[in-house]
Amino acid sequence: MAHVCPWWGGYFIDNFIRRLLHSPEKIVGPYLRTGMTVMDVGCGMGLFSITMAKIVGDQGRVIAVDLQQGMLDVLRRRAEKAGVADRIQLHKCEQDHLGVDAQADFVLTFMMIHEVPDQRRLLSEIHGFLKPGGKLLVAEPKIHVPLKAFQQSVATAEALGFKSIDGPRVHGCRAVVFEKL
Repeated sequence: MAHVCPWWGGYFIDNFIRRLLHSPEKIVGPYLRTGMTVMDVGCGMGLFSITMAKIVGDQGRVIAVDLQQGMLDVLRRRAEKAGVADRIQLHKCEQDHLGVDAQADFVLTFMMIHEVPDQRRLLSEIHGFLKPGGKLLVAEPKIHVPLKAFQQSVATAEALGFKSIDGPRVHGCRAVVFEKL
Protein backbone atom coordinates (compact mmCIF):
# COMPACT_ATOMS: atom_id res chain seq x y z
CA MET A 1 0.00 0.00 0.00
CA ALA A 2 3.01 2.31 -0.36
CA HIS A 3 1.43 3.98 -3.42
CA VAL A 4 -1.92 4.70 -1.76
CA CYS A 5 -2.87 8.07 -0.30
CA PRO A 6 -3.53 7.58 3.44
CA TRP A 7 -7.22 7.68 4.36
CA TRP A 8 -6.83 10.78 6.55
CA GLY A 9 -5.27 12.60 3.57
CA GLY A 10 -8.76 12.72 2.10
CA TYR A 11 -9.56 15.63 4.42
CA PHE A 12 -6.86 17.69 2.67
CA ILE A 13 -7.92 16.58 -0.81
CA ASP A 14 -11.68 17.02 -0.49
CA ASN A 15 -12.24 20.70 0.22
CA PHE A 16 -13.92 23.84 -1.16
CA ILE A 17 -11.04 24.77 -3.50
CA ARG A 18 -10.87 21.25 -4.89
CA ARG A 19 -14.60 21.34 -5.62
CA LEU A 20 -14.07 24.56 -7.60
CA LEU A 21 -11.20 23.06 -9.59
CA HIS A 22 -12.79 19.63 -10.03
CA SER A 23 -16.52 20.23 -10.11
CA PRO A 24 -18.10 16.76 -10.04
CA GLU A 25 -21.17 18.07 -11.87
CA LYS A 26 -19.08 19.37 -14.77
CA ILE A 27 -16.75 16.37 -14.95
CA VAL A 28 -19.19 13.44 -14.71
CA GLY A 29 -22.52 15.16 -15.34
CA PRO A 30 -22.36 14.89 -19.16
CA TYR A 31 -22.06 11.09 -18.95
CA LEU A 32 -24.75 10.29 -16.37
CA ARG A 33 -28.53 9.93 -16.51
CA THR A 34 -31.28 9.13 -14.05
CA GLY A 35 -31.55 5.41 -13.27
CA MET A 36 -27.97 4.46 -14.16
CA THR A 37 -25.73 2.15 -12.17
CA VAL A 38 -22.40 3.91 -11.81
CA MET A 39 -19.16 3.11 -10.07
CA ASP A 40 -16.59 5.36 -8.40
CA VAL A 41 -13.36 3.35 -8.14
CA GLY A 42 -11.01 4.89 -5.60
CA CYS A 43 -13.93 6.93 -4.27
CA GLY A 44 -12.11 8.35 -1.28
CA MET A 45 -14.42 10.37 0.94
CA GLY A 46 -17.07 10.77 -1.75
CA LEU A 47 -16.29 13.96 -3.68
CA PHE A 48 -17.76 12.36 -6.82
CA SER A 49 -19.89 9.56 -5.31
CA ILE A 50 -22.35 11.89 -3.60
CA THR A 51 -22.83 14.04 -6.70
CA MET A 52 -23.26 10.94 -8.85
CA ALA A 53 -25.92 9.66 -6.42
CA LYS A 54 -27.83 12.92 -6.80
CA ILE A 55 -27.65 12.74 -10.61
CA VAL A 56 -28.71 9.07 -10.97
CA GLY A 57 -31.65 9.68 -8.63
CA ASP A 58 -33.82 7.29 -6.65
CA GLN A 59 -33.85 4.70 -9.44
CA GLY A 60 -30.04 4.74 -9.82
CA ARG A 61 -27.21 3.27 -7.82
CA VAL A 62 -23.63 4.26 -7.06
CA ILE A 63 -21.08 1.61 -6.15
CA ALA A 64 -18.35 3.41 -4.22
CA VAL A 65 -15.17 1.32 -4.18
CA ASP A 66 -12.10 2.00 -2.06
CA LEU A 67 -9.23 0.07 -0.56
CA GLN A 68 -9.43 1.88 2.76
CA GLN A 69 -12.24 1.40 5.24
CA GLY A 70 -11.55 4.86 6.72
CA MET A 71 -12.46 6.51 3.41
CA LEU A 72 -15.67 4.46 3.14
CA ASP A 73 -16.67 5.31 6.73
CA VAL A 74 -16.39 9.05 6.04
CA LEU A 75 -18.25 8.66 2.74
CA ARG A 76 -21.09 6.84 4.52
CA ARG A 77 -21.48 9.70 7.03
CA ARG A 78 -21.36 12.32 4.26
CA ALA A 79 -23.90 10.40 2.14
CA GLU A 80 -26.27 10.17 5.11
CA LYS A 81 -25.95 13.92 5.70
CA ALA A 82 -26.61 14.59 1.97
CA GLY A 83 -29.67 12.31 2.00
CA VAL A 84 -28.33 9.89 -0.64
CA ALA A 85 -27.00 7.01 1.47
CA ASP A 86 -29.73 4.68 0.19
CA ARG A 87 -28.34 5.04 -3.36
CA ILE A 88 -24.71 4.37 -2.50
CA GLN A 89 -23.37 0.85 -2.01
CA LEU A 90 -20.01 0.91 -0.23
CA HIS A 91 -17.52 -1.73 -1.29
CA LYS A 92 -14.08 -2.32 0.24
CA CYS A 93 -11.83 -3.84 -2.39
CA GLU A 94 -8.57 -5.74 -2.08
CA GLN A 95 -5.24 -4.29 -3.16
CA ASP A 96 -5.11 -6.45 -6.28
CA HIS A 97 -8.80 -7.11 -6.95
CA LEU A 98 -11.92 -4.92 -7.00
CA GLY A 99 -14.24 -7.87 -6.42
CA VAL A 100 -17.38 -6.09 -7.60
CA ASP A 101 -20.31 -8.26 -8.66
CA ALA A 102 -22.41 -5.83 -10.69
CA GLN A 103 -22.94 -4.44 -14.17
CA ALA A 104 -22.31 -0.70 -14.53
CA ASP A 105 -23.25 1.91 -17.11
CA PHE A 106 -20.42 4.27 -16.12
CA VAL A 107 -17.17 3.97 -14.17
CA LEU A 108 -15.01 6.79 -12.83
CA THR A 109 -11.36 6.40 -11.91
CA PHE A 110 -10.26 9.83 -10.75
CA MET A 111 -6.58 10.32 -9.88
CA MET A 112 -6.07 6.73 -8.82
CA ILE A 113 -4.89 4.50 -11.66
CA HIS A 114 -1.29 5.66 -11.14
CA GLU A 115 -1.49 4.18 -7.63
CA VAL A 116 -2.28 0.69 -8.95
CA PRO A 117 0.72 -1.60 -9.59
CA ASP A 118 -1.09 -3.70 -12.23
CA GLN A 119 -3.10 -1.29 -14.37
CA ARG A 120 -3.84 -3.95 -16.98
CA ARG A 121 -5.54 -6.13 -14.37
CA LEU A 122 -7.58 -3.19 -13.03
CA LEU A 123 -8.70 -2.07 -16.50
CA SER A 124 -9.53 -5.66 -17.46
CA GLU A 125 -11.68 -6.06 -14.35
CA ILE A 126 -13.48 -2.76 -15.08
CA HIS A 127 -14.04 -3.89 -18.68
CA GLY A 128 -15.63 -7.07 -17.33
CA PHE A 129 -18.32 -5.37 -15.27
CA LEU A 130 -19.03 -2.48 -17.62
CA LYS A 131 -22.10 -2.97 -19.81
CA PRO A 132 -21.60 -2.92 -23.60
CA GLY A 133 -21.58 0.74 -24.61
CA GLY A 134 -20.75 1.72 -21.02
CA LYS A 135 -18.32 4.55 -20.37
CA LEU A 136 -15.11 4.76 -18.36
CA LEU A 137 -13.69 8.16 -17.43
CA VAL A 138 -10.01 8.14 -16.48
CA ALA A 139 -8.38 11.30 -15.10
CA GLU A 140 -4.79 11.30 -13.90
CA PRO A 141 -2.85 14.17 -12.30
CA LYS A 142 -0.22 15.68 -14.61
CA ILE A 143 2.08 16.23 -11.62
CA HIS A 144 2.31 12.45 -10.97
CA VAL A 145 1.66 10.97 -14.41
CA PRO A 146 3.85 12.03 -17.33
CA LEU A 147 2.29 12.12 -20.80
CA LYS A 148 4.10 8.95 -21.90
CA ALA A 149 2.78 6.99 -18.90
CA PHE A 150 -0.76 8.26 -19.55
CA GLN A 151 -0.51 7.28 -23.20
CA GLN A 152 0.58 3.80 -22.11
CA SER A 153 -2.52 3.52 -19.89
CA VAL A 154 -4.69 4.58 -22.84
CA ALA A 155 -3.01 1.99 -25.08
CA THR A 156 -3.56 -0.70 -22.45
CA ALA A 157 -7.27 0.17 -22.20
CA GLU A 158 -7.65 0.14 -25.98
CA ALA A 159 -5.94 -3.26 -26.20
CA LEU A 160 -8.53 -4.58 -23.73
CA GLY A 161 -11.49 -3.48 -25.87
CA PHE A 162 -12.08 0.13 -24.90
CA LYS A 163 -12.42 2.88 -27.50
CA SER A 164 -11.39 6.45 -26.70
CA ILE A 165 -14.39 8.70 -27.44
CA ASP A 166 -13.71 11.96 -25.58
CA GLY A 167 -10.91 13.97 -24.04
CA PRO A 168 -12.61 16.13 -21.43
CA ARG A 169 -10.77 19.09 -19.93
CA VAL A 170 -10.05 18.47 -16.27
CA HIS A 171 -7.93 21.01 -14.40
CA GLY A 172 -4.40 19.71 -13.79
CA CYS A 173 -5.21 16.32 -15.27
CA ARG A 174 -4.87 14.24 -18.37
CA ALA A 175 -8.30 12.76 -19.04
CA VAL A 176 -10.02 10.41 -21.43
CA VAL A 177 -13.44 8.83 -21.73
CA PHE A 178 -13.62 5.30 -23.12
CA GLU A 179 -16.57 3.32 -24.38
CA LYS A 180 -16.73 -0.45 -24.02
CA LEU A 181 -17.08 -1.94 -27.48
